Amino acid sequence: MHAFIIEDEYLIGQSLRDMLEKLGFTSFSFARSEDTAIAGAAAEKIDLITADVRLLPGDGVRAVEKICESRAIPVVFITGYLEELRDRAPAAIVVQKPVRENELAAAVDNALREKRTES
Repeated sequence: MHAFIIEDEYLIGQSLRDMLEKLGFTSFSFARSEDTAIAGAAAEKIDLITADVRLLPGDGVRAVEKICESRAIPVVFITGYLEELRDRAPAAIVVQKPVRENELAAAVDNALREKRTES
């Protein structure tokens, strides 16, 4: 399974990769800005997106909205700004920073289960 990690902080992105690898993901791609995320996602087969809400530069929520316009991909938002995200995307699956492995595992399971239910 392939995970697309949208995160502007390198160490957090690598930590997410390590956690997702333990959950069975075998390939990864990364984007550190909104524009890079949108461009990078176009050519990829993606099974899961994790996205930071605030990116420098850009916005993770807008990137995910653009990526998911043409295809449904499970998404887990990773943020330290929970209230901001709740205002913008109340139904989003969210893990707060600092990310704990068990919380990420539950969120990923939830996102993948929702996707299977929609199909």
